Amino acid sequence: MTAARIASLRTVLRLVIVAFFAGGFVLHMTAVDALVSITPDWVPVPRAVVLTTGWLELAGAIGLMLPQTRRVAGVALALYILAVWPANIHQAIAHIVVPPIPDSWWYHGPRLALQPVLAWWALFCVGVIDWPMRRT
Repeated sequence: MTAARIASLRTVLRLVIVAFFAGGFVLHMTAVDALVSITPDWVPVPRAVVLTTGWLELAGAIGLMLPQTRRVAGVALALYILAVWPANIHQAIAHIVVPPIPDSWWYHGPRLALQPVLAWWALFCVGVIDWPMRRT
């Protein structure tokens, strides 16, 4: 794949993940109680954590849009994605029902498996990693 095509692909993927994290911000601000319910017991002040992580998603989305902060935002969002993984694992294992999300491994399995893919996506779309693309 040519460098120009990879650059175009990164741009498209970056815009999609910006929309994803902007939507995450909205979700964190409008469904606080549902997100608190999936937060593991060991997380201190879960309501504040849910609100803070929502703002972090918005900051990350904005950071991805600005060339000066793009790489840092991509790395920060990849780390963030891994940091919130325990909440998703907790929801699946504890069978916490959050309508309209089904309490089914048909939902939880792919969600948990795709979390590292989202971390890769955040890193790829800002040029931190090239895998699996190779410039020709």
